Amino acid sequence: MRAVSRNKRLAAALGAGCVVLSVVLALLVDGRLGRQVGVRTAMLALALVCAAILGGRERRTIRIVAWTGVAIWGVFAPLTLTTSAASPEAKFALAVHDDARAAAQRKAQSTITVDDIRTAVTARGGAVGRETPNGVAGADAFPLVLRPDPAHQRPRICLTIVNGTDARITRC
Repeated sequence: MRAVSRNKRLAAALGAGCVVLSVVLALLVDGRLGRQVGVRTAMLALALVCAAILGGRERRTIRIVAWTGVAIWGVFAPLTLTTSAASPEAKFALAVHDDARAAAQRKAQSTITVDDIRTAVTARGGAVGRETPNGVAGADAFPLVLRPDPAHQRPRICLTIVNGTDARITRC
Protein backbone atom coordinates (compact mmCIF):
# COMPACT_ATOMS: atom_id res chain seq x y z
CA MET A 1 0.00 0.00 0.00
CA ARG A 2 1.32 3.42 -0.96
CA ALA A 3 1.61 6.05 1.73
CA VAL A 4 -0.25 9.32 1.28
CA SER A 5 2.10 12.26 0.95
CA ARG A 6 2.31 14.98 3.56
CA ASN A 7 1.01 17.58 1.08
CA LYS A 8 -2.10 15.56 0.30
CA ARG A 9 -2.86 15.04 3.99
CA LEU A 10 -2.42 18.78 4.56
CA ALA A 11 -4.74 19.57 1.65
CA ALA A 12 -7.39 17.17 2.96
CA ALA A 13 -7.17 18.70 6.43
CA LEU A 14 -7.44 22.23 5.02
CA GLY A 15 -10.41 21.23 2.89
CA ALA A 16 -12.17 19.65 5.87
CA GLY A 17 -11.42 22.73 7.98
CA CYS A 18 -12.88 25.00 5.31
CA VAL A 19 -16.06 22.91 5.15
CA VAL A 20 -16.48 22.97 8.94
CA LEU A 21 -15.79 26.70 9.18
CA SER A 22 -18.18 27.45 6.32
CA VAL A 23 -21.03 25.49 7.89
CA VAL A 24 -20.46 26.95 11.38
CA LEU A 25 -20.35 30.53 10.07
CA ALA A 26 -23.52 30.01 8.02
CA LEU A 27 -25.34 28.71 11.08
CA LEU A 28 -24.25 31.72 13.14
CA VAL A 29 -26.31 34.04 10.90
CA ASP A 30 -29.90 34.51 12.07
CA GLY A 31 -32.17 32.43 9.80
CA ARG A 32 -34.56 35.35 9.29
CA LEU A 33 -31.81 37.26 7.46
CA GLY A 34 -31.04 34.61 4.91
CA ARG A 35 -27.77 32.76 4.96
CA GLN A 36 -26.52 33.69 1.46
CA VAL A 37 -26.17 30.01 0.56
CA GLY A 38 -25.18 30.61 -3.06
CA VAL A 39 -22.33 32.96 -2.23
CA ARG A 40 -21.14 30.74 0.62
CA THR A 41 -21.15 27.68 -1.64
CA ALA A 42 -19.08 29.50 -4.27
CA MET A 43 -16.55 30.62 -1.64
CA LEU A 44 -16.31 27.08 -0.27
CA ALA A 45 -15.78 25.68 -3.77
CA LEU A 46 -12.94 28.16 -4.41
CA ALA A 47 -11.35 27.28 -1.06
CA LEU A 48 -11.55 23.55 -1.86
CA VAL A 49 -10.01 24.09 -5.30
CA CYS A 50 -7.14 25.98 -3.68
CA ALA A 51 -6.70 23.19 -1.12
CA ALA A 52 -6.63 20.60 -3.91
CA ILE A 53 -4.01 22.63 -5.79
CA LEU A 54 -1.99 22.82 -2.59
CA GLY A 55 -2.04 19.03 -2.30
CA GLY A 56 -1.19 18.33 -5.92
CA ARG A 57 1.45 20.88 -6.89
CA GLU A 58 5.07 21.10 -5.84
CA ARG A 59 6.17 24.45 -7.31
CA ARG A 60 6.66 27.05 -4.63
CA THR A 61 4.88 29.89 -6.47
CA ILE A 62 1.79 27.76 -7.11
CA ARG A 63 1.72 26.71 -3.46
CA ILE A 64 1.92 30.34 -2.31
CA VAL A 65 -1.04 31.22 -4.52
CA ALA A 66 -2.95 28.17 -3.20
CA TRP A 67 -2.25 29.11 0.46
CA THR A 68 -3.44 32.63 -0.28
CA GLY A 69 -6.60 31.29 -1.91
CA VAL A 70 -7.37 29.04 1.06
CA ALA A 71 -6.84 31.96 3.46
CA ILE A 72 -9.04 34.34 1.45
CA TRP A 73 -11.86 32.03 0.31
CA GLY A 74 -11.81 29.62 3.24
CA VAL A 75 -11.39 32.04 6.18
CA PHE A 76 -11.51 35.79 5.54
CA ALA A 77 -14.38 35.99 3.01
CA PRO A 78 -16.77 33.79 5.05
CA LEU A 79 -15.90 35.69 8.24
CA THR A 80 -16.54 39.01 6.51
CA LEU A 81 -19.85 37.79 5.07
CA THR A 82 -20.97 36.58 8.50
CA THR A 83 -20.08 39.80 10.31
CA SER A 84 -21.70 41.99 7.65
CA ALA A 85 -24.94 39.95 7.56
CA ALA A 86 -26.40 41.73 10.58
CA SER A 87 -26.23 45.41 9.63
CA PRO A 88 -27.79 48.01 11.96
CA GLU A 89 -30.96 48.16 9.85
CA ALA A 90 -31.18 44.34 9.87
CA LYS A 91 -30.87 44.34 13.67
CA PHE A 92 -33.64 46.97 13.74
CA ALA A 93 -35.86 44.74 11.59
CA LEU A 94 -35.15 41.72 13.81
CA ALA A 95 -36.12 43.72 16.90
CA VAL A 96 -39.29 44.98 15.20
CA HIS A 97 -40.23 41.42 14.25
CA ASP A 98 -39.67 40.22 17.82
CA ASP A 99 -41.84 43.07 19.17
CA ALA A 100 -44.61 42.43 16.61
CA ARG A 101 -44.61 38.70 17.32
CA ALA A 102 -44.88 39.38 21.07
CA ALA A 103 -47.75 41.81 20.45
CA ALA A 104 -49.57 39.25 18.28
CA GLN A 105 -49.16 36.61 20.97
CA ARG A 106 -50.48 38.99 23.63
CA LYS A 107 -53.57 39.59 21.47
CA ALA A 108 -53.88 35.81 20.86
CA GLN A 109 -53.47 36.25 17.09
CA SER A 110 -52.09 33.48 14.94
CA THR A 111 -50.56 35.91 12.43
CA ILE A 112 -48.60 39.13 12.54
CA THR A 113 -50.46 41.94 10.80
CA VAL A 114 -49.23 45.10 9.10
CA ASP A 115 -50.62 47.07 12.05
CA ASP A 116 -48.50 45.02 14.47
CA ILE A 117 -45.39 45.85 12.46
CA ARG A 118 -46.37 49.52 12.13
CA THR A 119 -46.89 49.78 15.92
CA ALA A 120 -43.55 48.09 16.67
CA VAL A 121 -41.67 50.34 14.22
CA THR A 122 -43.26 53.47 15.64
CA ALA A 123 -42.44 52.37 19.19
CA ARG A 124 -38.77 51.97 18.19
CA GLY A 125 -38.69 55.41 16.54
CA GLY A 126 -38.48 54.23 12.94
CA ALA A 127 -40.57 54.58 9.81
CA VAL A 128 -42.44 52.02 7.77
CA GLY A 129 -43.78 52.04 4.23
CA ARG A 130 -44.30 49.94 1.12
CA GLU A 131 -42.14 49.96 -2.00
CA THR A 132 -43.97 51.46 -4.98
CA PRO A 133 -42.76 52.50 -8.44
CA ASN A 134 -42.70 56.12 -7.21
CA GLY A 135 -40.75 55.39 -4.02
CA VAL A 136 -41.92 54.42 -0.54
CA ALA A 137 -45.61 55.00 0.21
CA GLY A 138 -48.03 54.01 2.98
CA ALA A 139 -47.74 50.67 4.73
CA ASP A 140 -50.75 48.57 3.74
CA ALA A 141 -49.36 45.17 2.68
CA PHE A 142 -46.22 43.06 2.85
CA PRO A 143 -43.34 43.39 2.01
CA LEU A 144 -42.80 46.44 4.19
CA VAL A 145 -39.88 48.82 3.95
CA LEU A 146 -38.41 49.64 7.38
CA ARG A 147 -36.14 52.59 8.14
CA PRO A 148 -34.49 52.96 11.54
CA ASP A 149 -34.36 56.75 11.09
CA PRO A 150 -37.54 58.31 9.65
CA ALA A 151 -35.66 61.43 8.56
CA HIS A 152 -33.54 59.48 6.04
CA GLN A 153 -34.62 57.46 3.00
CA ARG A 154 -31.62 55.15 3.34
CA PRO A 155 -30.59 52.78 4.83
CA ARG A 156 -33.69 50.67 4.67
CA ILE A 157 -34.57 47.01 4.77
CA CYS A 158 -37.57 44.94 3.66
CA LEU A 159 -39.59 42.71 5.97
CA THR A 160 -42.07 40.07 4.85
CA ILE A 161 -44.11 37.85 7.13
CA VAL A 162 -44.41 34.25 5.93
CA ASN A 163 -46.39 31.39 7.49
CA GLY A 164 -48.18 33.78 9.83
CA THR A 165 -45.39 34.73 12.23
CA ASP A 166 -42.07 33.96 10.55
CA ALA A 167 -40.07 36.83 9.08
CA ARG A 168 -37.96 37.06 5.96
CA ILE A 169 -35.69 40.09 6.06
CA THR A 170 -33.94 41.20 2.87
CA ARG A 171 -32.21 44.25 1.51
CA CYS A 172 -34.45 46.50 -0.58
